[in-house]
Amino acid sequence: MIDQEKKEFRYLDLFAGAGGLSEGFIRAGFIPVAHVEMNTSACYTLKTRLAYHWLSKCDKVDIYKSYLEGNISRDELYKNVPEKVLESVINKEISDETIPSIFSKIDHVLKDGNKIDLIIGGPPCQAYSLIGRACDVNKMQNDKRNYLFRYYALFLKKYLPQYFVFENVVGLLSARDKSKKYYFEEMKDLFQENGYTVEYRILNSSHYGVPQNRKRVILVGKKGGDDSNFYPIPEEWITNITVSEILRDLPKIKAGQGSVLPCKTNENCSSWLYEAGIENKSLPVTWHQSRPNNEQDLEIYKKAVESWNNGHQRLNYNDLPEHLKTHKNRHSFTDRFKVVAGDLPYSQTIMAHIAKDGHYYIHPDINQNRSLTPREAARLQTFPDDYFFESDSGKYSRTEAFRQIGNAVPVLLAQKIAEKLKEKMRYE
Repeated sequence: MIDQEKKEFRYLDLFAGAGGLSEGFIRAGFIPVAHVEMNTSACYTLKTRLAYHWLSKCDKVDIYKSYLEGNISRDELYKNVPEKVLESVINKEISDETIPSIFSKIDHVLKDGNKIDLIIGGPPCQAYSLIGRACDVNKMQNDKRNYLFRYYALFLKKYLPQYFVFENVVGLLSARDKSKKYYFEEMKDLFQENGYTVEYRILNSSHYGVPQNRKRVILVGKKGGDDSNFYPIPEEWITNITVSEILRDLPKIKAGQGSVLPCKTNENCSSWLYEAGIENKSLPVTWHQSRPNNEQDLEIYKKAVESWNNGHQRLNYNDLPEHLKTHKNRHSFTDRFKVVAGDLPYSQTIMAHIAKDGHYYIHPDINQNRSLTPREAARLQTFPDDYFFESDSGKYSRTEAFRQIGNAVPVLLAQKIAEKLKEKMRYE
């Protein structure tokens, strides 16, 4: 008789990014079969994280620690991990041309007789986002990313997982093609044609322990039948922790200071960091490096923090002194300089735009006078402090780290969903 508590479930991650969604499912006890991702830098991040998990299981985490400390190279780290672990990260764009080779690689991983119980992932969201549509003259209707869900359906058709979890921005629900047909309706119809009943909810990460006001559509499909009420509603976790408390143990640095290599945190650490699975005293904290700013930006940053501290007022660009106004656009995006509210339990949504500049993510401490570091942004996305963000060149890239962090699904939200889904899958 099968012990239901010990049943193992394997998943495939499509459009995997840096692995925020995957990390949550690993924490809940799911086993990754493969990750498919087109961005090479993100693929190296995935490989490094899989290396960490493998070394931890083998009681060799000191090798990973040595890597974080800069004592061994990435290649040397990877030499300590079986090739099959690293090869399970498939660095390919999903397209008509690549689907056969991606299937072949996944089939090779599955040659030991295991099957895929679950598919997770969400295509790039820019084509559906409200901001993306507002900034594009064609409302993103000519963007091929609108139809990536059709490839997702091909994976469902081939591997027939018991469930799938599909994540995307809320704008997905209102995005339409040139004929005014909603992509979301076409998506649901397609999934149903392939044998999946679909349910969805809009979840706000801040309701599940994530210190971030981030709403996303989480769609769950179940194979076969006309079941209903199978949605794995995650358990809520509303915390009273503030953003400043979450960041307070990190070294105080100014613009242009800090390092990718380990920093020494102080003992004034919030217990929330342990409860959320972020803090790990046995491994060092990396990526606490602030981008440099010119004097004009720093003067604006101070005014933004002063405005917020004076009654929670957001700085309006048009209220700045004339010598600080260099943008010609005075009518839209007037909140382009925005402070991360340190005295609230959640920040604004962390987005990939943080890779371009930090103006929308100004640190709440006026004395530090800078934008967030990758580590601070990663904490707001609930990535563990031992999560390392890579670049394709092997050199440290703050821009790549920010982009991967901004595009990710918060780890804790993913974990909460995964835990509830696993409870359902055990007894089916």
